[in-house]
Amino acid sequence: MTTILDVLEKGAAFLTQKGIPDARPNMELLVAHELGLRRMDLYLRFDQPIEKDHLTSLREKLKKRGQRIPLQHLNGVIHFGNYEFKTDNRALIPRPETEELVSLIHKQSFSKPSRILDVGCGSGVLGLTIAKDLGTDCEQLVLADLSTEALALCEQNATALEIPATLVESDLFTEIDGAFDLIVANLPYIAESERGNLEPEVLYDPEMALFSGADGLDLLRPFAAQCASFLNPGGLVALEVGYDQGSTVANLLTEAGLSLVAIGEDLNQIPRFPLARKA
Repeated sequence: MTTILDVLEKGAAFLTQKGIPDARPNMELLVAHELGLRRMDLYLRFDQPIEKDHLTSLREKLKKRGQRIPLQHLNGVIHFGNYEFKTDNRALIPRPETEELVSLIHKQSFSKPSRILDVGCGSGVLGLTIAKDLGTDCEQLVLADLSTEALALCEQNATALEIPATLVESDLFTEIDGAFDLIVANLPYIAESERGNLEPEVLYDPEMALFSGADGLDLLRPFAAQCASFLNPGGLVALEVGYDQGSTVANLLTEAGLSLVAIGEDLNQIPRFPLARKA
């Protein structure tokens, strides 16, 4: 009888052979999700036999992970903040750094109850997490994206979290009405020249969610120029940008008439999160 420990050890060895980083944690997450357990539960069940149908499913997922298909796509979910989100190839896989942006936003002051806009929302993790955390302090949440497929995924997540939200198909602000107390965005910011340096897993995300011209700023420039018109007085705009773009985007925001609050750092102390306010 094949046990959980057997599968973990053999699967981790296979992933290591395929050059997958963090092979053992990857295998633990695959097995835990397949069996409907928490990852830590596996350590209490090493001797538990695994049924044949689960073994068949795990073998197929293990083969795909060895081909560098992202773990998040294989499991179909990701934990972001305190919540679980559906994720697949319709939108960008949320990165751990983005959770730090949420923490920074919660430390800032802005009018409450708030009207919140998430531009380029993708799967919705940023706007939905903030709205869920705020609860009744979120008066309205608008989720905007140019991709109809991403909006469909976003709608699934909003429904699962029971968060009322208005979904808008929009190229940045083209279809947005009104003004907001908080505007957040994690727009595409990778330069085309960096394509060859990306991990294979990243390229499973939609291209339109990754790349933004020769220097990665093709969308951030018009966003910075336009966002002030959609902020209420005292309103806050908060962005995630590339590892070398923090100061540049901060300058774009100040040139557009906003007052710079800070450039927050990510988990690696990289200034990645420009925060600005409308006077």
